[in-house]
Amino acid sequence: MLSKNTICLWYDGTALEAAEFYAKTFPNSGVGAILRAPGDYPSGKEGDVLTVEFTVMGIPCLGLNGGPAFTHSEAFSFQIATDDQAETDRLWNAIVSNGGEESECGWCKDKWGLSWQITPRALTDAIADPDRAAAKRAFDAMMQMGKIDIATIEAARRG
Repeated sequence: MLSKNTICLWYDGTALEAAEFYAKTFPNSGVGAILRAPGDYPSGKEGDVLTVEFTVMGIPCLGLNGGPAFTHSEAFSFQIATDDQAETDRLWNAIVSNGGEESECGWCKDKWGLSWQITPRALTDAIADPDRAAAKRAFDAMMQMGKIDIATIEAARRG
């Protein structure tokens, strides 16, 4: 059953493919109900997948196959807090190697144009350090990165 508040993400006919990728890539994720169109609509035909309910790390989402009219932008992203470098690498590499693209400061895009921030907790902790000089060193190190390297962040934080 669809949650009372759900993130609706627009796709151009690929909502099910995206949902299946997220379900296999992220823990606590899965594909739910698939609704097929009861009739033709502007971007599809009767029987095509119209919507897909899915969760990404416990967050309820709805993939809508609305057609090519709208695309994703960096104005919306999923921010995933990772616990260590292995988890950071696994998630970043899964997104990028599946037709995605690298960006800066821990950001990447999946092949559907959806932005992801793969953010190690160590980075968040470093930037929040009450020692503002240590926080700035960590921040400056992050600004030079694509995928976040925790060892480099921690070294910068220590000075």
